[in-house]
This record gives sequence, C-alpha cells and structure tokens, in this order.
Amino acid sequence: MAKLLLKLQRYFRRKPVRFFSFIILYLTAGSLAFLHSSFAGESTETSKEPVAVETINGALVTQNPGLIGRVFKETPKPSRRYGPPWLKPASKDLSERGRAGSWSRALKGRSTRDQEESRAKYIGCYTDNTQQRALRGSSFFDYKKMTVFRCQDNCAERGYMYAGLEFGAECYCGHRIQAPNASESDCNMECKGEKNNMCGGANRLTIFRLELSQESARRYGSAIFKGCFRKPDNVSFALPVSALIPNMTVDKCVDFCTEKEYSLAVLVGQTCHCGFPTLRFPLHEREDEQLCSQRCSGEEFESCGNEDYFMVYQTQVQDNRCMDRRFLPSHSKQLIALASFPGAGNTWARHLIELATGYYTGSYYFDGSLYNKGFKGERDHWRSGRTICIKTHESGRKEIESYDSGILMIRNPYKALMAEFNRKYGGHIGFASQAHWKGKEWPEFVKNYAPWWVSHTLDWLKYGRNVKVIHFEDLKHHLFSQMKKMVSYLGLEVSEDRLLCVEGQKDGNFKRSGLRKLEYDPYTPEMRRMIDGFIKKVDEALKMKNQTGVPEDYIPR
Repeated sequence: MAKLLLKLQRYFRRKPVRFFSFIILYLTAGSLAFLHSSFAGESTETSKEPVAVETINGALVTQNPGLIGRVFKETPKPSRRYGPPWLKPASKDLSERGRAGSWSRALKGRSTRDQEESRAKYIGCYTDNTQQRALRGSSFFDYKKMTVFRCQDNCAERGYMYAGLEFGAECYCGHRIQAPNASESDCNMECKGEKNNMCGGANRLTIFRLELSQESARRYGSAIFKGCFRKPDNVSFALPVSALIPNMTVDKCVDFCTEKEYSLAVLVGQTCHCGFPTLRFPLHEREDEQLCSQRCSGEEFESCGNEDYFMVYQTQVQDNRCMDRRFLPSHSKQLIALASFPGAGNTWARHLIELATGYYTGSYYFDGSLYNKGFKGERDHWRSGRTICIKTHESGRKEIESYDSGILMIRNPYKALMAEFNRKYGGHIGFASQAHWKGKEWPEFVKNYAPWWVSHTLDWLKYGRNVKVIHFEDLKHHLFSQMKKMVSYLGLEVSEDRLLCVEGQKDGNFKRSGLRKLEYDPYTPEMRRMIDGFIKKVDEALKMKNQTGVPEDYIPR
C-alpha cells in the first residue's frame, strides 16, 4: 500500500495539472451524487401522498397534499407564542398553528376505527351511469387512499345529505338520490384505502345518508338552500331580474341567475327571480317550508314556491359588495384588541370584521396558514397601526394594558375547549383522532386549559379599558345585529347592505364539517364540576360589570 501511495505521489508531482483535474472531477462527482439523493428523497416523500382529483360542476381540480404540506412547512416560525402562563416554556406546539395544509390535515390518517365517530347511515346499493348520475353534486376521486369516512367527510364539509362510493375510489355527493336500487351483491369492490369496507362497484354506488349538524348548509348541486321566505313588498325592486321558465326546475333557475351574475336564485312557480340580499329582501325571517310546498313543474321532488312564499337558493356567484379589503389609510394611534381564549372563534370574528369594515385585522402572532388564506394583516407588526383591530390570546395585566380598548370574545368553555383540542391535533378545520380523545392528551389538556379560560376572561374584565363583550353564541345566532354593534364600536359607519353581504359569506375558510362529532361526552364528572365552577365565576364577574352574564346554555338548568 505504501509503495502504491509513493508512486501516486511521484506521478502527480510530475503532472500537477492532472492532479488538480483529478480533484475537480472527484468533487464534481460527489456533488452530483448528493443532488441526486436529495431529489430522489423529495420525490419519494411526495409520492406518499395521493394525488386527489376533485370534480365540481364538471371541472377537474388536481390537489397534491404533499405539495401543500411542504408549502406550509416553509412558513417562518412565529416570533411569539401564547398559552397558559404556566405552560409557555414547554408548549412548543402552540406556536405552530396550522403548519400543515388544512386539506391534508382534515383527511390524513383516518382509518377504519375512526368511522365509529362519524354520523352516517347506510342506505344501500344503487345503480349509476356517466350520463345521469345518481348523486349530482360534487365528486372526489382518489385511486390510492379512498375510504368510506373520507368520502363522507368530504360531502359533509360541503353540506350534502348523501355520500356515495363507486369503483372503490370515486366519491359522489348529492342532495337526493336519482336512481333505482341495485342488488347488494353488486357493490363488491373494496375501498382503495381500506380493505375491510366496500366502496361500490362497477356503475354501482354504496350510498350513505349524512346526519349533519344544524350548522351545515343544505345544498342542491352547487347552490346552497336558504329557505322559504315571504314575498317582499316590491318584487321588481328587491329582485331586479326575472324570467318565465317552462318546466321549471331548481337547476334551471340557479343556472339562469348564475349566468346573470346574481347570488340569489328565487323560485316562484314558473318564474325565476334573481338578485342580492338587500334591506327589501334581507332573508332574516325564514318561514315554514310547507308554505313553499308547490312542486316544480319540471321536477317531481323539489318545491318551487308560490305567489306568496318564495323558495330561495344561493348560487356560486360571489357577492362583491363586501369583498374589498385594505389597510387603514392612515396609521391609527388607538390599539384595539380582539381578545379571546383559543377556540372561541377569534379567526372567524376576524373574517367577519374584515368583510364588514373593508379593513384588514392584525395579530399579536404570525400564522403563515392564515396569511395564505387572505389575512394580509398577519405579517404586520401588531403595533403598526395599519389594521382595524389586533387578534390576541394573551392575558395578564401588562399585556392587556398595552391596548387602548378591546372586543372580548367569550364562548361556552365546553365548546371552546373541544374546538381548541381539535385545532391542536387536527389543524384549523381538522379534527383530533379517537386516540387523542381517549388517550392521556385530553385529560391533561382540560386540566391545563380550563383554568386558563376563566383567568383569561377575568383578567380582561379587570384590567381591560373600554371592553366590549361579545358572546360567540350571540354572534352565531344574531350575526347581523351583533356585527352592527361591533362595527360601531370600532368607530366606523355601518353599511347594512354590506352586512347583508357578510351574512352570505359568513363561513369563510375555517368552518369544520358538521359530520365528525363524538358519540360520547368526553367530559368526566370531575371535569364538569371544575368547569361549572369557572362558569359561575365568569357569570358573577360579568354581572358586576353590568353585563347580562353568560348565556343560559353554558350550564344546563
């Protein structure tokens, strides 16, 4: 070996150019090998996630969850973290809100054992064909990881009443079934993502009825069912465009109003009216659907209203009266907080405030996923003065006294704790798994976070200046009137037409599906005794501030 090295040394002494050429070739080969391994690793990682193809109204949309995940992983870490004061040093995950894409977090990792959490009833096996689908709403394909729950969750998120699976990998949604039954033996294809469940067959659908929560919107294809409403005083002013349509169907009226670029499709027998929600037709007083029960002439199973009561659907046309947003034209010297305990609807309230005022909201934190969803004030420093109000979950005298005034959002702690637990383990619109609920995570979470709910509220009532209390439940059930109060509190002129537009866009991108609900009460008697005591403390503190106290549904009476 020594002789070989000596010969190489003498050789390169005589030929130094060859020596340097050899070194350059060696380094180049190493660099190429390194780059190759990097790309190979990335492509392998990407291939682990299925490429999902979603069809909505005939348009194919390809989604790659792996790519979405990588985009959000590159989001810079927030400079601040929030949480209970006694948890701040260790609660690393509190600063990682929404790192993964909401699409992949909401669907990833579901298995057969999770299906017991879903609320869906098996209806049967039905025929299907490509010319006239049995379920004519949205569709969703995944030829690698389709599962029964994944299909149910996808349809529930869009508010459909039925979910059907076909060819082991295709998911169809609809508001009603428009096909005859087939033999149960025809639905014989296993799901691509789980071998123990059947996902339809060749031109056969395995159909489930989804037992959605009341918050979930009813849909008819791409349109959202709004309800039955009394005829407005002046129809031509309230609904400026109309047409007489022979053999009237819901689809025909919705298509007509969509083409005319109106957000409301209103059926009155053979007549189709189009318009936007206005003070002449605000859609605030919904009537019994039986008053609109006159059948459509071209559709046996749907109602088309009558001369006195109108059947109303919301089309996919965006109402642009409340979509413009910008930063404040001049820097504000007043810092207004939008304070809440996590899980109390702060992000939803920000969405509503931005639509109602036309100005961006800021944040004490930085969340890349929220910025990517359109909250452009997320990147501004919270003291910049360019935003209408600032999101914060902080408590404590020093932090609270940093603000000149504030809106305090309070939510039922039983609901807020579950919402934050779902956010923590499932993302902004995802859900915690069954293992998290039944494991040690949930009791530990309640032990640490329930005291924070009460201390956060009491601190803001004690140290906050000019605090406006808004209950999540009141905002949810009386959005128009509550938003009027909030806009006035922020020192802006209220535009009622703009608020009506907000009502039509109220959900935004952060609404969880109404399907995935726990089948059992996760709170133990000990937990309930503790939380009920906290509720009484907050109720007393509110009344001492001449407030109305907590809503009655906080504690069953």
